[in-house]
Amino acid sequence: MNGAAAARAEEAFALVYAEAFAEPPYEKTVRDVEANFRRFRSQVRKATFRAALARSVEGEPVGIAYGYPLSASTGWWGRLTTPVTDEQRREDGHRTFGLMELAVRAPWRKQGVARRLHDAILDDVAEERVLLNARPDVPAAQAAYRSWGYEKIGEAYPWDGAALHDVMILELRKSTP
Repeated sequence: MNGAAAARAEEAFALVYAEAFAEPPYEKTVRDVEANFRRFRSQVRKATFRAALARSVEGEPVGIAYGYPLSASTGWWGRLTTPVTDEQRREDGHRTFGLMELAVRAPWRKQGVARRLHDAILDDVAEERVLLNARPDVPAAQAAYRSWGYEKIGEAYPWDGAALHDVMILELRKSTP
């Protein structure tokens, strides 16, 4: 989906997000969900926004994934608590796809839905790599990301008041300086 299609499906995205992230250790509140979807409404306006929405055979929302390439002025790297090289931090709007959210509702987990959502939004991306933040206290997500080829490159508090997250990267292709 592009941003316009995702915007039209916001209710389904919000339902999956709210349910998946209400669970421990996330424990997102209604206010947290509302704040996330204020950002979502801005994110979907980006021309490079990509999303995937999985639905059951009956049409029920099952899982979501979305993100977009990081701009040269991204604040993502400024949140790291561990240093990385200037080359690692270099962004130009085409180098790194930022995976903002990936979530699957509990009844549909352990069926490959997250992997298919992940692969769907990365299908045919031109970026060299994918960057995401993952909580270290969620073993299932950590195991999935590592099995998909992600490597931890540091730690960050992605927003004010956030728990410490692992910053993970998946190299898709070699950098062309």
